[in-house]
Amino acid sequence: MGRRVIAVLAAMLVGLIGVGAVLVYASGADARAVAGQRPATVFVARERVPAGTAAADAVAKGLMVPTEVAAKGVPVGALVKVDTANGKLVALSDIAQGDFVLATRFGKTPAGLKAIQVPDGQVAISVEFSDPGRVGTFVTPGSRIVIYDTYVPATSAKAGASDAKVTQVLLDDVLVIAVGSTSLTPAAAGAGVESQSADSTQGKQLVTVALPPSTAAKLVHGIQTGTLYAALRGTDTKSTPGQVVTDSSLFTK
Repeated sequence: MGRRVIAVLAAMLVGLIGVGAVLVYASGADARAVAGQRPATVFVARERVPAGTAAADAVAKGLMVPTEVAAKGVPVGALVKVDTANGKLVALSDIAQGDFVLATRFGKTPAGLKAIQVPDGQVAISVEFSDPGRVGTFVTPGSRIVIYDTYVPATSAKAGASDAKVTQVLLDDVLVIAVGSTSLTPAAAGAGVESQSADSTQGKQLVTVALPPSTAAKLVHGIQTGTLYAALRGTDTKSTPGQVVTDSSLFTK
């Protein structure tokens, strides 16, 4: 009789332990489910973040913004804050629009950093100008310039008058994205310093501009066939692309 009672009590104890374990697991699962639904703040790229952009600058420019998402949807290693500890780190590669920003996407030295950032749908063309031909040191990345072309017309060339040159506007409004080794998207510190100083000693400097492919073809042709000269463009400047200046019309009104 005593053994039967002990067996019944043992079975009841095991059952109670089992029920308790189930309740504990269910309670933990509920807690995990609730925790997974709680909002967590992470950074998401609202626009493309170019390689070489400092984390603090990307936030200041609105390229990446803090966004609340369910905690269970946060990827491992997501960037949750930008402060003095990581604000000066730069994007190691381009971060696509809409991506969660991972902390590992930022570091000290960008891998394969582009020296220049070419606007979408355009190409970069470099032109070598003398100091006067690029308005001294006043043309800088971000400037808008007018490019003039002095050349010998095909009709004059056929007639053997090689000195019968004409000058006219080749391109009216051109964005400068780099001058020498200085660009709108700065390269890593110290990069390109030697080449820039070498250009300066020779009295010439490369000016890199961004153009649509069709317009770029005109500039390439002008580089190959004429002498180019740049003018710094004012905000409301209206040049006259059709105007042609020749030796005979130089002093006419």
